[in-house]
Amino acid sequence: MNIPLVDLKRQYLSIKSEIDGALAHVIAESAFIGGKYVAAFEQNFAAFCGVKHCVGVANGTDALFLALRMLGIGPGDEVFVPANSFIATSEAVSMAGALPVFVDIDPATYTMDPNHLEDLVKKRLGNNHQNPVPCARCLKPRAVIPVHLYGHPADMDSILGIARKYGLLVVEDAAQAHGALYKGRKIGSLGDAACFSFYPGKNLGAYGDGGAVVTNDGALAERVRMYANHGRLDKYDHELEGVNSRLDGLQAAILDVKLGRLGEWTELRRQNASLYNRFLQDSGLLLPKEAGDVKAVYHLYVVRVPHGRRQQLQARLQTKGISTGIHYPTALPHLKAYRRLNHSQGDFPEATKASREILSLPMFPELEEAQIRYIAESIKEFIMGG
Repeated sequence: MNIPLVDLKRQYLSIKSEIDGALAHVIAESAFIGGKYVAAFEQNFAAFCGVKHCVGVANGTDALFLALRMLGIGPGDEVFVPANSFIATSEAVSMAGALPVFVDIDPATYTMDPNHLEDLVKKRLGNNHQNPVPCARCLKPRAVIPVHLYGHPADMDSILGIARKYGLLVVEDAAQAHGALYKGRKIGSLGDAACFSFYPGKNLGAYGDGGAVVTNDGALAERVRMYANHGRLDKYDHELEGVNSRLDGLQAAILDVKLGRLGEWTELRRQNASLYNRFLQDSGLLLPKEAGDVKAVYHLYVVRVPHGRRQQLQARLQTKGISTGIHYPTALPHLKAYRRLNHSQGDFPEATKASREILSLPMFPELEEAQIRYIAESIKEFIMGG
């Protein structure tokens, strides 16, 4: 067999007539920037997330940056982010002029560890968080970005409780969690704002870059929309210097078609994850764990390969025609980009350990049971063969 990590062509072929028709309408009407197709998707995606407002932007990184800036985050501020994520999470903090502060992860879910988060917040505010010692040169904790990594929701009750206790804003990074549920509520509806990516490989992916900020705060949504459109709401009425970060009509039309299929695709992903769990239960790998009060959407199916055998297993699977990935091979604080923060290998033990063991297996809605069985058998053959 030849099994890719994700199969976007197969998905396109399953909805080809709808996609081609949607694109033809946008092109025929020259509705490339703004217009009714963007407005329709924004309305539909807001309803899908269970919020009042959605602002389409150019990509998921911009979504995070715009949300942070329009919430007033900037120089002198600290924003807490998990040590295991794609760099866009921490990169957006730096883009806003603030400092990313890395938090270790829960080894079971790979999401932010609330206990480590609170320890870091208290350390920065001093022992008496109700009356921290003022310091003109000190950085101030202002916000936290929980990442719903691999499609599994972060521990939002704990994180929101810490945020309320210490006066922090909460911006959800939902780039991998379209449609996930936390205690019956849609991911994207829990924080002050939430940010989505529509990169092609996402559960809801465009055919290029795209992103969105969703929120129940109408004033925040208007500020994001203005800032993302050169600081204006009307054509030449620029209230401030903004940026150019807009979701285009073609991508919006594609996303609106796909949004109607997302529920079905999510259930297929969950079924595939269940098959993996069944076929791999005696494999010796550590399999994903889903908390009892969440519904994960399995953007990725991530296992852990113990005893330093990940590279060998990955190479063996490649010879069997099975593509795999590593998300992510280096914990964020240990990247060269953050060398200036002078973190040691022992600062984030769980994220560091995970980065050395995690392996992403093929996961997409169209994956077939026979393919999953073949992947599992290939893994077991490697493990048991020594």
